[in-house]
Amino acid sequence: MSKNVRRGFVVKDEIEFGNQWVDTLKQASEELYYLVNRNYPIKSASTFIGNHYLLSERQRLALVRMTSASWQLQKRKEKELSSKLLPSCLHIDGFNTIITLEVALSRSLLIKGMDGTLRDLAGLRGTYGIITQTEQAIKLILQTLRNLHVKEAKIYLDQPVSNSGRLKVLIMELAKSYPTQITVSVLSEVDRVLEQLPGVVSSDAIILDKCMSWFNLNQHIIEQYIPKAWIFTF
Repeated sequence: MSKNVRRGFVVKDEIEFGNQWVDTLKQASEELYYLVNRNYPIKSASTFIGNHYLLSERQRLALVRMTSASWQLQKRKEKELSSKLLPSCLHIDGFNTIITLEVALSRSLLIKGMDGTLRDLAGLRGTYGIITQTEQAIKLILQTLRNLHVKEAKIYLDQPVSNSGRLKVLIMELAKSYPTQITVSVLSEVDRVLEQLPGVVSSDAIILDKCMSWFNLNQHIIEQYIPKAWIFTF
């Protein structure tokens, strides 16, 4: 039975990412971008800047998740696929994609990265439970794949994450009503698999840097179907 909760919702986000913090966070992001472009490690650089501006842990996490060096942004842009030129098969980072959509549907905070991807701050760390928004998130993925005329999609779920088996069953059950051929694999090292493939769907920065090509599916879905999603842009 699914839980009726708001994925990724934290009450303090309304303050820490509200109007009074916009200018400070923008300044902090510019300074972090400056440092990572000069080869400062992003972790230590974000700690230094976070201490300077007295940022909360979630504000610091948001800075790290949205910031990339210029060479990374250029490399990702060169590999990004257009919705009009998609391969016949997409490889989807399952938890990464579904959780982001659950957060959007919950109207919880999403961060727009410099590379255009949308990232959440849910921080599940190996624990996952199916919630009321899960089925809708999966249906939006399947509906969009159909509309984009994607013939096949392979969805990868992390085996160590709780309820990965239950999520696989739900995806396969819902996929019966859609034309795209769907397979779901539960693997111990999803990241390493996706890093070697073309047509990847993920917002994981490491995967985007290493994969052969990628498509910003969540951005496409949220723009089309979740216009009231809360997206913070630095």
